[in-house]
Amino acid sequence: MQWIYFDFSGKKGLNAKVLSVKGEMYYVEANRKMSSLKDTIKKIKSLEAEKKNLLLEVEELKKMADAKANALESEIASLREEVKSLKNLMDQEQQE
Repeated sequence: MQWIYFDFSGKKGLNAKVLSVKGEMYYVEANRKMSSLKDTIKKIKSLEAEKKNLLLEVEELKKMADAKANALESEIASLREEVKSLKNLMDQEQQE
């Protein structure tokens, strides 16, 4: 059996590697590289879009966390003032 290998990948408009066995042509790689490249580019674009959306979501969550922390700080400050006022009131009642 004789194998003859033809590589058309460098020819304009052809993207296939062909094997010929006793006059019969067998396509070994027909447009696999091109479709693989297209799939890879599509996947990259999809991943970049997802990354962009996730970064936006992370930033929004950070803002929400900061707002919650600020609200808690304010609430804690108010509670400390209330505790201080109640202690002062209790001290005044005990002195009387």
